[in-house]
Amino acid sequence: MDTTILTKRVKELSQKAYQGNFVTHTQFLAASEQAEFLEAAGKNAVDPQDETRSSGIYQGVPWILYGGWEEAERRVLCFLPDYLDRESFLLQEEAEPEVVSCMEVRPVNRKFADELTHRDYLGALMNLGLERDRIGDILTDSENAYLFVMKENAELICSELIRIRHTSVVCRPVPASSCTIRPEFEEREGSVSSERLDAILAMVYHLSRGKAQELVEQELVFVDGRTAFSGGYDLKPGSRVSVRGHGKFQYLGAGAQTKKGRFYAKVKIWK
Repeated sequence: MDTTILTKRVKELSQKAYQGNFVTHTQFLAASEQAEFLEAAGKNAVDPQDETRSSGIYQGVPWILYGGWEEAERRVLCFLPDYLDRESFLLQEEAEPEVVSCMEVRPVNRKFADELTHRDYLGALMNLGLERDRIGDILTDSENAYLFVMKENAELICSELIRIRHTSVVCRPVPASSCTIRPEFEEREGSVSSERLDAILAMVYHLSRGKAQELVEQELVFVDGRTAFSGGYDLKPGSRVSVRGHGKFQYLGAGAQTKKGRFYAKVKIWK
């Protein structure tokens, strides 16, 4: 979505929630769109107690970025009425979803099932005529998948999603807590001279600073879904970084400065 259009839409939704005193929301936002909202809203709009930077107050209206599970990449920006706080909204969504539905998909016969990937599930959903912003995260393992989708599209998916590649499947809505699939990752800590992007890249992927800078110059590095054009950019805690050919990680932050002027930075690396 164009930045200007997104900004305008966000203002309209916040005003609508304030005036009507009910939940309003966007469709699923990509990481870059979420970053644009946070940048436009300013740091004062983010709850300082929320380390994930996923909730706060915007123009006097409580907001939350919600994707159906705690580590969601694709999330919906929701504006809340005055009778709902963050915790109440999350409990309400778990009990009776109004914004995001969780769908369990499993093969009819596991013996004859293809080994389906994230791409297979996404392609099958889009073949139903769904736009990308109607589809959130897709979590898969060797047997099942859980799809996070906009609530208004759940019924269509249940009735129409019956085959993926050569595999017949069944689909049903389930509580989000039923999804126990989680991406595998490892946490790593290392000594860096600063929180600059090139310094963190060098630490994570065991590269020289020069090689890390080359990756940036080749436009192979993305921070929160947006191309990074400078290795001198200071990463913020919570930022998600993907590097073509290397993988992705989340920057968790740095500890206090050592006597030698260095920092111990911590990251979470997806396997």
